[in-house]
Amino acid sequence: MSESKRLAKNTLFLFFRMFLITGVTLYTSRVVLRELGVSDYGLYSVVGGLVTMIGFFNAAMTTATQRYLSFDIGKGEESRLSKTFSATLTIHFFIAALALILAETIGIWYVNYKLVFPENRVYAVNFVYQFSVFTFLLSIIQVPYNALIIARERMNIYAYVGILEVALKLGIVFLLVYGEDKLILYAILTFVVALIIRLIYQIYCRKKFKESKYKFEYDKHYFKELLTYSGWNLFGNFAAVARGQGVNVVLNIFLGTVVNAAYGISLQVQGAVNMFVSNFQMAVNPQIIKKIALDNYKEGIDLACKASKYSFFLMLIVIVPILCNTEIVLEIWLDSVPNHTIKFVQLSLIAILIDCLSGPLMILVQAVGKIKNYQIVVGSLIILNLPISYFFLKSGFESEIVFIVSIIINLISLLFRLFFLKGIIQFNVISYIKEVLVKVWLVSLVLYLGWYFGSEFFETRNNLLSLILSTCIICFITSVFIYLCGLSSREKSYLYKKLKEKL
Repeated sequence: MSESKRLAKNTLFLFFRMFLITGVTLYTSRVVLRELGVSDYGLYSVVGGLVTMIGFFNAAMTTATQRYLSFDIGKGEESRLSKTFSATLTIHFFIAALALILAETIGIWYVNYKLVFPENRVYAVNFVYQFSVFTFLLSIIQVPYNALIIARERMNIYAYVGILEVALKLGIVFLLVYGEDKLILYAILTFVVALIIRLIYQIYCRKKFKESKYKFEYDKHYFKELLTYSGWNLFGNFAAVARGQGVNVVLNIFLGTVVNAAYGISLQVQGAVNMFVSNFQMAVNPQIIKKIALDNYKEGIDLACKASKYSFFLMLIVIVPILCNTEIVLEIWLDSVPNHTIKFVQLSLIAILIDCLSGPLMILVQAVGKIKNYQIVVGSLIILNLPISYFFLKSGFESEIVFIVSIIINLISLLFRLFFLKGIIQFNVISYIKEVLVKVWLVSLVLYLGWYFGSEFFETRNNLLSLILSTCIICFITSVFIYLCGLSSREKSYLYKKLKEKL
């Protein structure tokens, strides 16, 4: 199968998975919020965020695992591939042990002495915290198996298991009505689902990939190479966690669990929307790494630049209808909309819209492997979200300031990534600005002007049918502007040719 056909097939599998997951996630979030209540929902959001922060070092190893497995497959080194898998799994066992130690010392102290929550929920909060830790430990051990499936580009399996996972999570919603303490029951059932999914991935890999058979082999130099690479990623991943979950903790300090509930809902919407792009990039990333592994730098850079632009346009088609109808979407989706949620959702979507441009560029840096200075500078920029947000909230600014800070830092980080790539692999920054940035900003500007002058003539009523009609119209208009203003003449010709073949 050709690379383009395999990429298209894998993308379709992932999009099918994503549509089901998005639908179920939005429905379950609505029911979970109703069943738990605003305060308990906010509690679960911030407690789960704490556990994620404790395990930030796992994200660094995740990046390293995916990079090295894809790199070995690209070079066709089967023996090294087996060695890489076993080495990364060993390291993940140690990461899980370290995460457990941190969770049961620093984490448990913070939960009981610093976290803001109602006094009558002490037992529930501690119970939820422990099961969140167990769930997270499972996710750590699962990383090498997931990475191997993605590196082997078996996206159909990834899609099928993802569908099963959302079906099980849908079951959680129906079981919640039977619990005396719904928050505790929710934490237990979430852990059970994670355990089932973990076992399925492991069994599949063991049966299909001979390199997934674990064999402890201590190679000091190779472990050092993996850990050194991961070490530099560690800071960048800590910065990303600080931007997301760290800000959630800061909001809790100043504004309490009700604002955490609004922030948690914005993260749910952000996660659902982000899946459109992350699934596309998940299909592209292994090919970028494999091209760099074979020293096809020109093709790797070209693919990353195209993926960056297409990621933005995919995200734009999804985000614009939500931005235009945020209040109606939330009112239809949720029984009750917590304060600040509308602005939180809108600002968080703008933040990830900018950030999605950077995804393929980050993979390009990871593929080349020269990440030390990149992580120090870009990671330092991203981690500034936390102290700057803290400063503004302490100074009395509204809670929305945390998203404005994130948007500005995302823009600055994107520019820094471009200039780092120029130094690492002679990346053509001017070409990227002309072919990608100018076109995405032009499309965005035209859409904004269209919304600004046309919104007073177009009003969506507060019902599902009106929302669907509005969404279809906005998606169509967005697609037309992307075609007219965002694509090159060569891309337009290729798209026209493919559509003509299908019709």
